Amino acid sequence: MAQILKLPVQASKPGYSRVKRRGGKISENPDQLDLFPKPTAQILNFSSDLTPFEQALFSDERGDARAAELYERAIDQQDCVADALCNLGIIESKKGNTIKAFHCFTTALKNEPRHSEAHYNLGNLYFDLNDFTLAQIHFEMAAEIDPAFANAWFNLALIQAINSNLPSAAGALKKYKELVPEDQAQVADDLLQDLKKSLSGMKDLRPGQS
Repeated sequence: MAQILKLPVQASKPGYSRVKRRGGKISENPDQLDLFPKPTAQILNFSSDLTPFEQALFSDERGDARAAELYERAIDQQDCVADALCNLGIIESKKGNTIKAFHCFTTALKNEPRHSEAHYNLGNLYFDLNDFTLAQIHFEMAAEIDPAFANAWFNLALIQAINSNLPSAAGALKKYKELVPEDQAQVADDLLQDLKKSLSGMKDLRPGQS
């Protein structure tokens, strides 16, 4: 009988990742491995030299309700279309609009098939829907396209652990550890210990044992 890996409480799945081209991707869930500081509240003051996508991103990062409308404007004006769709999908997901979020992420991939954040966010959406097969595919794509995408490796490890592929999960966690600060790597260490114990238990099983 296949063993079920019990993950530690702190091993929660990293959340959606907003596209932030000028400064890199950032995690969307403050309770789940948010590796980047959040900006302090500021009064919105769009500069004339900001592109439509940059205006939307500026608004989005500060929690302004106009962000979705601004992303749609950026899409209409063909400015960073895949990026805008990806970030709009996160907003729709937060609102519970799963179908709209799915449409945004998949349309982003139609515009840019190798869009790492769109693959990653679509993987998160499938994960939340308990479709672990498709979630794994998109986490693998995100990690292949952007090998430095730390949270993609972590989520891939969770999926592989759920699927009882413990050696592969351990390998993905090692990749994650190479990409994050030491304090963040502790979460991976905890998971690795659990994986080793589970793998050891599986090796001890003999045919006919459960």
